[in-house]
Amino acid sequence: MVVGYGMITFRIHDCRSLKEKRKVVKSIIAGLQNHFNASVAEVGANDLHQKAEIGFALIGNDHQLINSKIDKMINLADELGLAEIIDTESEIVHL
Repeated sequence: MVVGYGMITFRIHDCRSLKEKRKVVKSIIAGLQNHFNASVAEVGANDLHQKAEIGFALIGNDHQLINSKIDKMINLADELGLAEIIDTESEIVHL
């Protein structure tokens, strides 16, 4: 079994309230969940208006497939154009 997980850190421009941030974060999470059927959630920077940290996890039996999906998730998050990616972290664990 192979588990891939990671975190994407975003800078949300022109965001002046937590309500505006929540709208952007929910859109990113929904896009990633719907396209990849992955577990995705906001995992940090909850009280900052212009920063969001979104974590994700994938599970499968092929290391290359999980690695490819992680790369595609990061690319899709960038292509959505809702926020600027400022950092990414990911790891793949064999269990």
